[in-house]
Amino acid sequence: MPAFSKLARATMLALVAVPGMSFAGTFGYALFGSIEHSDNIALTTSNPTSTNIITPGMNFAYQELGSSFQANVVGTLEYLHYTNSQYDSQTRTTLTGQANWSIMPQRLDFTIEDDAGIQPVDTLASNAPDNQQQTNVLSLGPVLHFNFNEATRGQAEVKYFNSYASKVDDFDSSRGLAAFRVIRDVSPTTQVSLNAESQRVDFRNNATGPDYTRNSLYGHYVHTLRDFDVDALLGWTYIDFNHEPSASKPMARITLGWRPSLSNSFSIMGVYEYSDAAQDMLLQPGQKIVDSMTNVPANPLDLINDPTRGINTGSMVVDSQVYLDQSVQATYSYHIERLTLTIAPLYRKLSYLNDPTFNQTERNGAFSLDYKLRPTLLLSTFLNVDHTDYHSIDRTDKDYRFGAALSHQFTDKWSWRVSYTRQLRNSTVAGQSYHENEYMLSVVYHR
Repeated sequence: MPAFSKLARATMLALVAVPGMSFAGTFGYALFGSIEHSDNIALTTSNPTSTNIITPGMNFAYQELGSSFQANVVGTLEYLHYTNSQYDSQTRTTLTGQANWSIMPQRLDFTIEDDAGIQPVDTLASNAPDNQQQTNVLSLGPVLHFNFNEATRGQAEVKYFNSYASKVDDFDSSRGLAAFRVIRDVSPTTQVSLNAESQRVDFRNNATGPDYTRNSLYGHYVHTLRDFDVDALLGWTYIDFNHEPSASKPMARITLGWRPSLSNSFSIMGVYEYSDAAQDMLLQPGQKIVDSMTNVPANPLDLINDPTRGINTGSMVVDSQVYLDQSVQATYSYHIERLTLTIAPLYRKLSYLNDPTFNQTERNGAFSLDYKLRPTLLLSTFLNVDHTDYHSIDRTDKDYRFGAALSHQFTDKWSWRVSYTRQLRNSTVAGQSYHENEYMLSVVYHR
């Protein structure tokens, strides 16, 4: 791992791991231990192997919203020990960190964002323990603010990006971004901006994808009311590849939110834009770190007390390829004192520009239901359905994952959870279908 990236991650971890530092923010953590039994740990079509997995770990969070420094950091660290000899023990971590330091208030800021996670090595293979890798994307740089008048201000920024994967080196890249923005407050609830960005992307390994320059010009409109909000981004992107044909397309990202009552909320987001794996792991175009932190729907510190929160392997293709993302996602939530219901359908089509191997269409549906049997006893159920068609390789995968859990908060500090999960894959490719049953018992200590 590059020394610079190591240092950046160590700094972020140190920020949340040492409560005695001279920060006025809030640090919290939860320690957990679990034992899991899987009847098909390698997710194979035939000859399944059973094993037990013993996992100690920690969820942690740091939050500060001061006048000169703002930060949100949420992460998980866990150690997995497999009781059979098929897989070596491993340490895994996830970290989502955002920080903004106002060096000169309302004049000069320095921003940092870091995202560490677990992604597959080979997206087309089953999610076995030896098909997982650690990824990390870091962004940092200064932001200069200046005013044109009372309602209109300017913003110039320069950022450095670094992306890294522990097993796939064609994801590793260094990027530089320069941006200029003009922002106008139309009213207390409405803001518009014009944004120009230029980004240079250089990969460590050019065998699977060319370096390129990406230029974007877009307008951004944000309108926020008590029960309704609109976040709309419209513009154009031009990508100049080294030794490959250039590409240009409109870009659009529109989110609508509606809260007709305290119990009900709806949102729908549509996307049409060029993207890549590293960009998808960080903030989207037009988002700002401070806005992202102060407008979060829930306190990040609450996440550490969620006994279901562990580390899940993602489904992203970790490579250097640029793709056109066309997607629509909707979310409906219903929440009353004892019941929480969430339904989230997704349609996504990815069209890769220089290598069509992973061209795909995904149709996904997620359903979850939490019901409080008693104030300290929670019953949870979920169902995820994912239908993915790979067009160039003539493959279709149908994935199903469902389960139930019972958790009990038996003291202010301690809770336990028992759960059952079943997952299945039906694939048109021989040897890629599987099914697995997982049984887990967890104990959590909340600070």
